[in-house]
Amino acid sequence: MLTYIHIWNFAVVEKLDIEFNNGLTIVTGETGAGKSIMLDALGLALGDRADSSIVRNGSDKAEISVTFSTADTPDAEKWLVEHEMNSENECIIRRSINTSGSSKAFINGIPSPIKLLRELGEKLVDLHGQHEHQSLLKTDLQRQLLDDYANNQPLLEQVRQNYKAWQTLNTEFQRLTQASKDRTAQLELLRYQVNELETLNLQQGEVKEVEVEHKRLANANQLLGSSDAVLNSLVEDENISVSHILNKSVSELEALTRLDDAVKPALELLNNALINVEEAASELRNYSSALEIDPQRLELLEQRLADIQNLSRKHNTSSDELHNLLPALSEELDKLENADVRLGNLETEIQQAQQTYLDSANQLSKKRGTAAKKLSRLVTASMQTLGMEGGKFNVSVTAGENYSAIGLDTIEFLVSANPGQSLKPLAKVASGGELSRISLAIQVITAKDSRIPTLVFDEVDVGIGGRVAEIVGLELRNLSEHRQVLCVTHLPQVAALGHHHLLVNKSTSKKVTSTQVSSLSQTERVEEIARMLGGVNITEQTRSHAREMIEQASKNKAKEVELV
Repeated sequence: MLTYIHIWNFAVVEKLDIEFNNGLTIVTGETGAGKSIMLDALGLALGDRADSSIVRNGSDKAEISVTFSTADTPDAEKWLVEHEMNSENECIIRRSINTSGSSKAFINGIPSPIKLLRELGEKLVDLHGQHEHQSLLKTDLQRQLLDDYANNQPLLEQVRQNYKAWQTLNTEFQRLTQASKDRTAQLELLRYQVNELETLNLQQGEVKEVEVEHKRLANANQLLGSSDAVLNSLVEDENISVSHILNKSVSELEALTRLDDAVKPALELLNNALINVEEAASELRNYSSALEIDPQRLELLEQRLADIQNLSRKHNTSSDELHNLLPALSEELDKLENADVRLGNLETEIQQAQQTYLDSANQLSKKRGTAAKKLSRLVTASMQTLGMEGGKFNVSVTAGENYSAIGLDTIEFLVSANPGQSLKPLAKVASGGELSRISLAIQVITAKDSRIPTLVFDEVDVGIGGRVAEIVGLELRNLSEHRQVLCVTHLPQVAALGHHHLLVNKSTSKKVTSTQVSSLSQTERVEEIARMLGGVNITEQTRSHAREMIEQASKNKAKEVELV
C-alpha cells in the first residue's frame, strides 16, 4: 500500500509531502492545477523515462521519494528479499533527476537500475489511464490474473513441476544421445583415465604424508649431522658440554647453600635446567637412532610425488583434490557403458513424463476456459453500466502445442468498446477513458484475487456523466474495500464517494507558479464538491446538494452495483 510521497523541485512543485490511507482517495482541482503531477511523480519513481525538463525552473535537480507498506504484498516482499533489499515490511523508492537529464534511483537505500524500479513497481502499483504501468496490457499478467481468478495456483505449480521433470529427462536423453555418437573414443579415454587413477590408488590425505616423509629423507644427512652436533654440545663432550658445566655449577652452589640459604632459588633453577638438558639429549638420541638415510625409499617417494603431480596437471586439478576424481570418472564410465540401456529406459520415462505433463496442462486449460467464460460474462455486463452499452469483453484461451511451464495456452484479453466493432486485443483499445473503465470493470470483479495492492485511475470519468458517473464512483468504492484506490476525477458524483479527498491548487506569486496538495476536511469537501457541481457561482442550494451527496455516499458503504 502507498503510504507517503515526497516531491521536491518537480515541474511546478517546489516541495510537496502527501500521506495516503486505505480506501478510496479522490484527487480533484481546477483544470490546469496540476492534478497529474502527483501521478507523474509516482510514475517516475516506478521507472518512467525522465529528462531535464521535469526539474523545477532554477533548481539543480528534482527528487521523488515514495514509501510503501509491503506487509500485505507477498510478491513485493519476496522480490525485495530475493534482491537483498528487504526492510521490515516497508519499501522506500527514491529517484532524483538533475538538469543534465541523468538520474539516480534507490530502493531501501540501495542504488538500483531503472529496470529494477519497473520490476518492483509492477508489483506495487497499477496506473490506469497512463499506458506505461498498465499491467493489464501485458499478456503474461493477463494470464496471471485469470489464473488467480480461477484459483489455479496449486494446479499451476503441479504443471510447473511436471514440465520440469519432463525437461530434465529430455536433457539427459540429449546428453546421452550426443555422447553415444563419440562413444568409442570417449569409452577409451575414460577407461584409460580410470585405469591411471586406479593404478595410482591415491588415498585421502596421502599427499601431505608423502610430502612430509620426502622432505625428511631428502634432508636426512643435514638432520643427522645437526642433531649429533647438538647432542655432543649438550652431554657428550665432558669438557665443554652444557651438562658438564651445569653439574659443576650445581656442585658449587650446593656448597654455598651451607653458608647462605639465599642462593637456594638459583640452585633450584640450575637443577631444573640440568633435567631439561638431559631430557632434550634423550629425545635427540631417540630421533637420531630412528632417522635413516634411505636413498631407495627417497627415490620411491620422489616418483610417487611426480606421478601425483603429472595426473593433477593432466586433469587440471590440485593434488589434494585428485583422489575425488576416480569416483566421478568411474560413475561417468559406468553410465556411458550402460548408455544403450539407459537410453531405452529414458525413452519410456520421457513418454510417461510428457503424458503426465499433458494431463495436468489439459486440466489447467479446462479450468482456465471455465473461468474465462465467467469473467468475460461479468466484465461484459459491467461495461454496460459504465457507459459502454453494447460493448463486449472476452478472455481468449487458445490451447496449442507451445509447451511451457505455465501450460499450453495463449491467453489474451479482447474487447469491443462499441456495438458493431470487432473484438481486439485490450492493448489496442484507442480511447484512454474506455480503457480505464474496462480495466476498472476487470479490477472490481477480480479484486479479491489480484496481487497488486494499489490502483491509480487517472481521468477514468472521461466522456461520462450522470448515472454512469455515479456507477463508476460506486465501482471504485467497492474496489477500495479490497485494495487501495486513488482516482483523479472531474465528476462530483465520483468525488462524493471517496473516503479521503485531496485538493490540488496552483498559485502564482512574483511570476513563480507552484502547485500544492491539501487533504480536505468534511467542510472543505462540501465546498470542493459544490464547486464541481456549480462552477463559479456556488449557492447554498449547491452546497446542500454537495452535502447530501457526501452523506448518501456514507450510507451506501460500498454497496454492490447491480450488473445489467
